[in-house]
Amino acid sequence: MKLYKKGNPLVSIVLPTYNRAELIERALESVLIQTFQDFELIVVDDGSRDNTCSILQKYIRDHNNIRYVKQQNMKLSLALNTGIQLSAGSYIAFINSDDVIKPDHLEKRVHFMQQNSDVDLIHGGVTIVGSPFVKDKNDITKLIHLDQCVMGATFFGKKTVFTKLNGFKEMEYSEDSDFFERAQKRFKTQKVSFPTYIYYRNTEDSITNNI
Repeated sequence: MKLYKKGNPLVSIVLPTYNRAELIERALESVLIQTFQDFELIVVDDGSRDNTCSILQKYIRDHNNIRYVKQQNMKLSLALNTGIQLSAGSYIAFINSDDVIKPDHLEKRVHFMQQNSDVDLIHGGVTIVGSPFVKDKNDITKLIHLDQCVMGATFFGKKTVFTKLNGFKEMEYSEDSDFFERAQKRFKTQKVSFPTYIYYRNTEDSITNNI
């Protein structure tokens, strides 16, 4: 089904958000200045109670490739799945509402996937702002370096990977590692090194800081 007059975009970017009115514009602006422009941005508002909706209105008005949906609060995994279900692109990418991507983020990932057509899903390529340690999903009393983790926000893959795996499972923590473990069993995955995703660890009420 075509949603756009000029045909569907190559990439769908899913941006889940919850009460991030003070930060979401930073994320949005980083998406809009991408050197690769054949994308749509799907903002999934997971029941925000702040003025996120009003902030989004001007972006929706000025950019016909931004789609906004607000749902009742169902937590991150289900918000991500909503975006996946709504996506029109051949590839799916993600960005957290308190992070940013460098201008060549999409360009580098699209180029890599086109040059390596046998690869289904890539991850990695991140610059960390703040502490590089998070709680270990296997024992949350311990810390683990992010270099040893997969980060869902850096996932970039063929849409079929996400649909065939039925998206992310509903979990309190580390839904991305669970997804990646399932993906590895059925698809070809690869880690990339170009650090174009900027991950802010200093957001006080983030999931990783409050688990």
